[in-house]
Amino acid sequence: MSRTTFQELLDAGVHFGHKKRKWCPKMAPYIFMEKNGNHIIDLHKTVIKIDEAANVVRQLARSGRKILFVATKKQAKDIVAEKAKSVNMPYVTERWPGGMLTNFPTIRKAVKKMNTIDKMITDGTFETLAKRERLQVTRQRAKLEKNLGSIADLNRLPAALFVVDVQKENNAVKEANRLSIPVIALVDTCCDPTPVDFVIPANDDAATSIALIMDVMCKAIDEGNVEHRQEKEKTAASSKGKEGGEVEGGKKLRTRKNKAETAETPAAE
Repeated sequence: MSRTTFQELLDAGVHFGHKKRKWCPKMAPYIFMEKNGNHIIDLHKTVIKIDEAANVVRQLARSGRKILFVATKKQAKDIVAEKAKSVNMPYVTERWPGGMLTNFPTIRKAVKKMNTIDKMITDGTFETLAKRERLQVTRQRAKLEKNLGSIADLNRLPAALFVVDVQKENNAVKEANRLSIPVIALVDTCCDPTPVDFVIPANDDAATSIALIMDVMCKAIDEGNVEHRQEKEKTAASSKGKEGGEVEGGKKLRTRKNKAETAETPAAE
């Protein structure tokens, strides 16, 4: 797994924190210094934390589990959506639906409703509806797609949450904490790191900072996905080999039995 360098983080502006008056004292261990009234994040610690988080997401991807990416702020949503799509992971970049995790069965019902509408369009049932009904169904489908289209393939609760800006995504973090789902997050100097399991101290406002860290996470997920596929192929190959061995062993056993029976049978007089 490729490590992120100090220089890459510096060039991306990951070290820029918020103004001193806005800081959260719990972020003190991750702050290097104060300059012109702004806090500077200690990038040496950021490098370590990024590697730690990348290792976690790689292990989760290797086990075939899903990581839910959450970023609804303007400068992060497009970056997160693009990167999450590239590794086939679910994401939320519009409004966080209340109860998304704690009331997951209801969210799944809404997704199933969207799939039902798609089926109606495919099999021609949609065309039999009145014009007014078609308009209502189309609007409903568009609304569902906007809010839930990116999590349509999430059939069970995610193994972890990756969050950009824990202050803005406070509800998502609270739900994850309530269900003991690990939270990996970009945490700026103004945020409380306490609810986060894997803190990545970084600038969560700059697009370059978000893009760099997302890129590292997605590369780690890609590696995990490759390892997962390789393990599945090995398992399938070994199970086929065992089945072939059992069949061959059975044939050999039957051949030996036949020979024994032939030897015991007396010759015709």
